[in-house]
Amino acid sequence: MGLSAGDVDRFEAARPRLEAIAYRLLGSAGEAEDAVQETFLRWQAADAGRIEVLEAWLTRVLTNLCLNQLTSARARRETYVGRWLPEPLLAGDPMLGPAETAEQRESVSYAVLTLMERLTPAERAVYVLREAFDYPHREIAGILDISEAASQQHLHRAKEHVGRAGRRDVDAGQARRLVEEFLAAATSGDTGPLVRLLAADAVSVGDGGGKVPARVKAFEGAVAVAKFLWGMLRPSPAKRALLGGDAEIFAWTANGEPAAVVVVGGRVFGIMCLEVADEGVVAVRNQVNPDKLERATAVWKATDHGGPVVTAAW
Repeated sequence: MGLSAGDVDRFEAARPRLEAIAYRLLGSAGEAEDAVQETFLRWQAADAGRIEVLEAWLTRVLTNLCLNQLTSARARRETYVGRWLPEPLLAGDPMLGPAETAEQRESVSYAVLTLMERLTPAERAVYVLREAFDYPHREIAGILDISEAASQQHLHRAKEHVGRAGRRDVDAGQARRLVEEFLAAATSGDTGPLVRLLAADAVSVGDGGGKVPARVKAFEGAVAVAKFLWGMLRPSPAKRALLGGDAEIFAWTANGEPAAVVVVGGRVFGIMCLEVADEGVVAVRNQVNPDKLERATAVWKATDHGGPVVTAAW
């Protein structure tokens, strides 16, 4: 049965919320878009007359599609080349979804998306629906076909894994100033200033997807991380050959967190996400897999981002 123009408009009105849910569940913008499109096809094939509340029906279908996807994704990530990190979204991307409350901002932060990989699919779904979209446990139980008590237990376990642990909530202005300070320290020629910005037990990890060099084993400790970042930002013929041109590095935000965006020829080559806690920068997560930067490049090209903090003539 075909859909009317009004039906399509109703779905399109729901699309931003559905995409924001799917992205938080899957950690991938492309997979989120595919899940939302499949939800549309399921609705197109359904008996619309038997659907009492469209929003609830769409959320249920989408969430269960994502749960199936998460189960298969775990198997795929076992064969992933290198370390897997989520796809970062730059400020201004509508897929980031609501950000009015601390819980909503936390649920889409790059740090929490990474930590959510430790959760079971059900725990992840409950956490996202409750913390980011304020669904009551009664509705979550209906969506996942579990009891309210089970939903509450899933949320409790999820929070144990992704608890704040001293993370700081910074606004966009603070985030960009922090990145500017971080980049100045990292390119100063002396690792001392950078060590002072890092927590003593800071870590640095990267995702190249087998397409861009990225070390699988994490760098651990402020000194090791500082030496790695100093070396990474130091000019060399090998880096210039890899980049194919000069790099411009901008202070920005990704998933609401401080981020350095590396741009080469108008294309986003890498995004360095900084997790900040009371004791300093506790984690540096570098996304350089080109497959996970296509959406970021499109958003970047449509954004008024000003001038770079650093221009690296490698």
